[in-house]
Amino acid sequence: MPHPTPVEVYRQMQEAVLCEYGPTLLPAQLLADDVVVETPFSPPGARRYEGRENWLAFYASRPLPFRCDEFHEISTRETADPEVLVVEYEFTGTVTTTGLAASAVFIAILRVRDGKILHWREYQDVMGITQVLSLRPEDLGA
Repeated sequence: MPHPTPVEVYRQMQEAVLCEYGPTLLPAQLLADDVVVETPFSPPGARRYEGRENWLAFYASRPLPFRCDEFHEISTRETADPEVLVVEYEFTGTVTTTGLAASAVFIAILRVRDGKILHWREYQDVMGITQVLSLRPEDLGA
């Protein structure tokens, strides 16, 4: 049986976010054991995670007070490299601590191999996100 394509794995990511999968956002089976997750615009200390267990532990230790109600796909681009996908998307939802509606746009470069995310590099509006969530930027790196 063939492995899911990068686009199919991205669709599974979308479904997981909308299903409120839990504190880690994504089911572990979507991530390769040696996944690298990078968020270059995040505060120091929160920019790179190596290994699925490290990423899941980080994410579970600091769940954000946000419920994603809608996942808007803005752009999905397949590349000349069959493992790489460039996506732009927007989360729209509710800040659970305030009840306020909010949204944020993200751009990600995903490398998917054997049906699992091997490398996830995501660019986010960290200042906008921290403002909406009433956090300080350094709170995201703690």
